[in-house]
Amino acid sequence: MATLRLPEPYAFELSTARYRAFGTDLANLWHEGGLYRVIEGREVRIGPAQGGVDVNPLDAAIKPVVRKLLGGEFELDAFYGFAQSDDVLGRLVGELRGLRPPIAVEPFESLVTSITAQQVSLHAAFAIRNRLIERFGVRAEHAYAFPTRERLALAEPEELAALGFSRRKADYVVGLARSNFDLIALAALPDDEVKAQLTAVPGIGEWTADWFLARHLARPEAWPAGDLGLRKAVEAFYPGSGDVRAFGERFEPFQNLSAHYLLTGLRVAPP
Repeated sequence: MATLRLPEPYAFELSTARYRAFGTDLANLWHEGGLYRVIEGREVRIGPAQGGVDVNPLDAAIKPVVRKLLGGEFELDAFYGFAQSDDVLGRLVGELRGLRPPIAVEPFESLVTSITAQQVSLHAAFAIRNRLIERFGVRAEHAYAFPTRERLALAEPEELAALGFSRRKADYVVGLARSNFDLIALAALPDDEVKAQLTAVPGIGEWTADWFLARHLARPEAWPAGDLGLRKAVEAFYPGSGDVRAFGERFEPFQNLSAHYLLTGLRVAPP
């Protein structure tokens, strides 16, 4: 076991609460006070430590993945300075200090997860995602490795439908897995081009593209305006705010962190 330093501040339990708030996540498994994930074919345990996290095992291949997973690339100090000019954000950053939104480290997993969550509750989405992981993933001692693109390319849509996917969503997931779309290359593109390429793919609309920008690429100005949860949070904290997409300009250039603090705030520190 070794300690991985993360930029301070960092609140481990608050930042990883997403993996517990809506049910068990078998690929990012909370177990006995630690987070388990299969990285590079090995099960890794991540636990709290002074100034960062304890990671077992930790090596050169695992280190950048854990850092990304835990939101290490977000610039909290600059965001906190910005938040002082807004009464709502100023309160939230005080109550949620150290919250670093977790990031989906694999692009295919990120998109499949979002497709799973389209137009259903997060509790239902987590349950369906877990059935997919159990059926097509590989189990380590505790956590499962999320199903690979290659494995799901061999699946039939009917198999996914049996797990709770709608037939249309099952077609989308299998179609994406079988496509030759280079998901890795998206990281080199500007936000608008990422969205343009993603929304040209069957089953991927603006909502999914926005969350890909926010929760996989960690783009600072990503603002998932079509998300029902974010709309509720904005209305709760800023009554009468009107059009949510236009309102997001208020938070430029920190829309992504603002969205996550509003969403978490509505759950744990409501107005």
